[in-house]
Amino acid sequence: MSDQERAHVGDWVEVERVILEPSQRSQNLPPETADKPLLMWVKGFARGEAALGEQLTVQTMTGRLVTGRLSAVNPGYFHTFGKPIPELVHVGAELRARLAAYRAGTGGAGNERGGA
Repeated sequence: MSDQERAHVGDWVEVERVILEPSQRSQNLPPETADKPLLMWVKGFARGEAALGEQLTVQTMTGRLVTGRLSAVNPGYFHTFGKPIPELVHVGAELRARLAAYRAGTGGAGNERGGA
């Protein structure tokens, strides 16, 4: 199985999740829409290992945990920014962790402008 077909802990992946089954959807939808489930796709960091099509929990950039069916490993964006650079994917989370540690060390409630 290739690395494009299997996710490992920490990989940048995409999962697909069913939000509403066809029977749960509005009766006001056109038949070609109402007959299909409402789906969502979420990108995040794999919290375990899985092959394409298997269940996997991901942690999103905002820290949410979402479980769904693995649909892509190292997915890109389709608005022409290309695939993520592996060395930069973790920067946002690392910066948030450093800021939280800094705030915890200084009490987190200090006035950065030096005023009262």
